[in-house]
Amino acid sequence: MAGPTDNPADPFKKALSEATKVLADDSELAVTFSVDPPGATNDSVRLPQISRRMTQEEVLLARGTADAYALRHRYHDAAISNRYMPEGQMARDLYDAMESARVEAVGARHMPGTAGNIDAKIANEAHRKGYGQIREAAEAPLAVAAGYMVRNLATGRDLPPAAANVMELWRGFIEENCGSLDRVGDALEDQQQFARLARQLIAELGYADQLGDDPDQPDEDEGDDSAEADDDAEEQPDESGDEDDGDENEDMDGSPESSQEEQQDASQAQVNLDELADAEFAEETEMPEGDAPLEPPAPPPVSEADPNYEVFSTNADEEIGAEELAEPAELERLRAYLDQQLEPLKGAVGRLANKLQRRLQAQQNRSWEFDREEGILDAGRLARVVANPTTPLSFKVEKDMEFRDTIVTLLLDNSGSMRGRPISIAAICADVLARTLERCDVKVEILGFTTRAWKGGKAREDWLAAGRPANPGRLNDLRHIIYKSADAPWRRTRENLGLMMKEGLLKENIDGEALEWAHRRMAGRPEQRRILMVISDGAPVDDSTLSVNPANYLEKHLRDVIAMVERRKLVELIAIGIGHDVTRYYQRAVTITDVEQLAGAMTEQLASLFDKDPRKRARVLGMKNVA
Repeated sequence: MAGPTDNPADPFKKALSEATKVLADDSELAVTFSVDPPGATNDSVRLPQISRRMTQEEVLLARGTADAYALRHRYHDAAISNRYMPEGQMARDLYDAMESARVEAVGARHMPGTAGNIDAKIANEAHRKGYGQIREAAEAPLAVAAGYMVRNLATGRDLPPAAANVMELWRGFIEENCGSLDRVGDALEDQQQFARLARQLIAELGYADQLGDDPDQPDEDEGDDSAEADDDAEEQPDESGDEDDGDENEDMDGSPESSQEEQQDASQAQVNLDELADAEFAEETEMPEGDAPLEPPAPPPVSEADPNYEVFSTNADEEIGAEELAEPAELERLRAYLDQQLEPLKGAVGRLANKLQRRLQAQQNRSWEFDREEGILDAGRLARVVANPTTPLSFKVEKDMEFRDTIVTLLLDNSGSMRGRPISIAAICADVLARTLERCDVKVEILGFTTRAWKGGKAREDWLAAGRPANPGRLNDLRHIIYKSADAPWRRTRENLGLMMKEGLLKENIDGEALEWAHRRMAGRPEQRRILMVISDGAPVDDSTLSVNPANYLEKHLRDVIAMVERRKLVELIAIGIGHDVTRYYQRAVTITDVEQLAGAMTEQLASLFDKDPRKRARVLGMKNVA
């Protein structure tokens, strides 16, 4: 059993590293675990981090990722792949997706245990990219669907639901055009044969013009040497050229003793890893901290940023839509009050919003992508066609700027200290910016955070009834409010922002959990770029919590959450402090002394994130160093 200071995940990490090396058939392969995105090189593999809790989701994702990279290391020959690699980008994506499916299918044939692990990896990726929500084939990536289909045909396994959705959207098109699909199973074990088949499938899908020259077609000036080279390529001997080496390769293809021993070793490694994982799960479930077993298993930590952050009770916490906290008539009245109160400010805010819109739309027409297969004829490259009539025509298309695939979340402090003009200005700024960004095809989410009661609510009552145990952790009931979800149009949620004017809504602020909640919502979004803007007027404060915990309990958790968000880099995090120095918490932040400056600060911060000049962007964001 692990000692009190040991990480209980370390034995599993060690076992997974060794199993990965066995599966890859490379004892020198370096295996590491990191919060950075997974990846692999010729001599190393980087896997997802596993926390002390060792949740089943973490373990399955790490095992699936490890198996996928190990199988590619073992069954993928980079030289063969590069030889048959197409020239065009879409053809390359199709080729890579099919090759990945091939190596995973080969692994599933020889080591069936890997198939389930890789299913977990595929499910995680498909969920993270929002494949389950896609309803039209035009929105689904064809290359991904083709890879899924090859894997489905080769293994006969059903795909996870989100991945199957993408495959089914393209299935009819692929089956109708690809008459060579029935040869996939026969070509799996031979990468060279499969590469030729993949190129044929790409041509049948309509991308023959992106394939480039046929690598199997000899050049006329090479003569017999070229023919001999092709013969050598067919036989695929080792560099030494010995007949014995050729026999060894033939043995591996024909599955004699050497191949069977390696497959048995790999299968045994899978069995050992399964046993260790089961043992670790059992140990974590039955004896997580002390000697007494727990049933059911211990729940996951409240906070990913700090597993030691405690919450006494979450029974009364709520995540709720603004429309559920007031009747429609009351929301309409509150919205009218907000508009009336801030009528003088609307002009200034509107001018700033229009300035932001002009800056974004100005970028829309400044960039082009050249050498495309379709689009607007590129007159500047017609000279090449005149000089060489066999040169295909070149087209250009207007480049979609990065803000088109972007989501912006505004996380507003709804604490009591924001009462009055600060919350009014924050509400109207959020409202106008949401409308402005929506015109530029940028999705916007508006969230608020407060507590359900002053100085503790149901959680404090439960704590008192339990006999006031020491260091109970957070001791109030959260209220996280969704004023506008990312997919809801502004016109349908406009009334919701009036809720901030409701008497009695604004109470205390527990910033760390609110930031982690907003980050979690954004991480599941399909957009490639995610921007999270926090607006607050003070440090996290909850009298009930701070009276029975260390004085810096909530502030420390906020710092831990900020550090996690900025380290993972799934979102771009910026903050605006109203009369409160937030620069001591956030890397990218600005502090304003007067709430009247809020509209200008919000628009400048957002506009700067889309600015192409890194020095200008850094200057607006208050960053000292330019990456």
